[in-house]
Amino acid sequence: MKQLAIVTDLERCTGCHACTVSCAQQNRLQPNATWNRVRQIGPEGKFPNLQMYFLPVACQHCADPACVKVCPTGASHKRDDGIVLIELARCIGCKSCQQACPYQVHFFDASMHKMEKCTLCADLVDTGDKPACVKTCTGRARYFGDLNDPAGELAKVMSNKAVVYQLLPAVKTNPSARYVLRRQTWRDRI
Repeated sequence: MKQLAIVTDLERCTGCHACTVSCAQQNRLQPNATWNRVRQIGPEGKFPNLQMYFLPVACQHCADPACVKVCPTGASHKRDDGIVLIELARCIGCKSCQQACPYQVHFFDASMHKMEKCTLCADLVDTGDKPACVKTCTGRARYFGDLNDPAGELAKVMSNKAVVYQLLPAVKTNPSARYVLRRQTWRDRI
């Protein structure tokens, strides 16, 4: 079964926020709305041995999404390719999805009285393109493809002597987004 996802190599992410800006532009988001955040972890240590990295966080397009389970109207749904979407025409703005999401990636648009979140740029993906955040990543830290394709680009990135993580594995939503780490000192921060 196909599961489209983004894999982010945290060794390459520079915290430039190009992903955040391109997401806002592609999706015509209201000012102060963001579907893609970059968290700064650190700096840690003592000079000159400081360490810091950046953790981009957006919808994890979970294999078992909590937001879909709690949506009373079926507005939150998962496509056959694994992309989790909110159908705005059916959304009543109850915020159940926002409360259920352990990754805190849902946003309430007060002007529309609707919930919004990352769509994995489904409109671009449907035309054979990549999500805007992947295309504009200046550090080339983001990779997009089918998580279940053993010969695909994501499989190659994740097998390249790296440790691959999911956010909050204990919540059992099986997030599709993956993060690649190589430095042992960062591993306890994911």
